[in-house]
Amino acid sequence: MVVFVLRRIGIILLTALTLSYIVFALTNLPSSLGKLAKAEGSVRMSDEEVARWLDENGFGGSMVWRYGEWLGLAPGWTHTDEAGVTRGRCLEAVKTSDTPDAAVSEYCGILQGYWGFSTVFKQPVSEVMARSLAATGWLMFWVMAVMVPSSLILGVLAGMREGSRTDRALSGVAIVTTATPEYVSGVVLIALFASATAGVSPVLAEWGWISGKTLFPGTATSAMEKITFMNFFLPVMTIALYGIGYIARMTRASMTEVMTQQYIRTARLKGVSFRQVVMKHALRNALIAPFTVIMLQFPWLLNGVVISETLFNYKGFGWTLVQAAGNNDINTLLGCTVVAVLVVLVTQLISDIGYVFLNPRIRLA
Repeated sequence: MVVFVLRRIGIILLTALTLSYIVFALTNLPSSLGKLAKAEGSVRMSDEEVARWLDENGFGGSMVWRYGEWLGLAPGWTHTDEAGVTRGRCLEAVKTSDTPDAAVSEYCGILQGYWGFSTVFKQPVSEVMARSLAATGWLMFWVMAVMVPSSLILGVLAGMREGSRTDRALSGVAIVTTATPEYVSGVVLIALFASATAGVSPVLAEWGWISGKTLFPGTATSAMEKITFMNFFLPVMTIALYGIGYIARMTRASMTEVMTQQYIRTARLKGVSFRQVVMKHALRNALIAPFTVIMLQFPWLLNGVVISETLFNYKGFGWTLVQAAGNNDINTLLGCTVVAVLVVLVTQLISDIGYVFLNPRIRLA
């Protein structure tokens, strides 16, 4: 097991380096750097002035060397202007540090804890990522709290009796939710519960059952300060509905396969009740495949919240990613990429380890 984990960690590091370099190269294309120079300098800059600005701000040199600077494996760039003022990556890292008397180091990259400075949010990328990930973390927590139990219950109930009315009804609901993307379900939920002119809100307001004009607010901005059922219900359900159907279908398929195994028939022939057969014999084996699918929901949630957070104006990871991409914020884009890659690879590692513990045949092999 130790060798397996170490080998996986090595693959994770190699994959993270490869993917981060690809994204670094794509975000540092000449066209993107030219837009950045004009956005930070002047839109009327000539090509010579753009080249000079890029060279003075550490964007000169080879791509590999600048990638090494960003990682912290190569010395940070420095530049002294005609007035004798020296600027540099590591000097900027000290200036934006929380410690006023921090020492200037020759190396300052993500390995040293400096992720760069955001040109959109005007603060260190590490602070931007900490705030956005904290907000998205709460959203992911409540989505998983709703999605996982609901989907497992639906899948088990549908798979216990294949072909029954319950199976057909629950499978139909699962297919509908899976086939409905977040940007559709979000708009539908807003129209049903957060519109003053459509849905159930006008009726409830006319009957005097709600104090305001809408049952739920159409935005989740207030959840940044305090999360409540009212301001978090719509974004959570928008994301959870798709996952509920997907996991429920996987659980149903696994449960159906398990219920046809010989040991299940043997237990029934011995007189074991149907409830005990399901709970003690079938359920654990049926959860092996859904466990992998559930672990895959974490990277999907991290990247899938882009639509929901933008739709409900919730300033989390997805909203930050959209703002960075729309405003050519290279450092923030790279920070989002690192986080997304690490989440995907770490959850894959946890999924593989958990699968080994759930399936003794793999552990023995």
